[in-house]
Amino acid sequence: MPYPEELVRPMREELTRLGVEELRDAAAVDAAFEAAKEGTLLLVINSVCGCAAANARPAVALALQAPVNKPDRWVTVFAGQDLEATARAREYLAGIPPSSPFIALFKYGEPVFVLERRHIEGRSASAIAADLVRAFEKYCGTDTMPEDGPEMPEVDTYGPSVLPPTFRSIL
Repeated sequence: MPYPEELVRPMREELTRLGVEELRDAAAVDAAFEAAKEGTLLLVINSVCGCAAANARPAVALALQAPVNKPDRWVTVFAGQDLEATARAREYLAGIPPSSPFIALFKYGEPVFVLERRHIEGRSASAIAADLVRAFEKYCGTDTMPEDGPEMPEVDTYGPSVLPPTFRSIL
């Protein structure tokens, strides 16, 4: 069952005020990804959690202000609210475990840089924004593509563990 709209409206507006396009259903997600096959797209999977409020959404705002080439399109879906849109967006992330909040840069329809919850939680908005800006510099307005799937920042926020990153991110 989705969160009440009254609860998430301010969290939605935090991104849409910046010009991030909100995708509320699967058709809108498909249209955005189809249009982005020729360029770059930043996908933000928004959330009600504290790390979205304190880290992810402010990081997106900071990255938007950077004087670098930026993605051609900025879009967002809201996990726990826009269930159909979120599920469809995650289909474009094959092989990447679902998490929220989550940020991914796509180029020519393929993910080239991702920030999972484990790369967001416990880090400052400015550090996350710096990760995004580095990805923009590398992939927006260039011909560069990653060799082995999407890049992720090297962040060890959980210390040594024998658990795979997917499990560490929910602990």
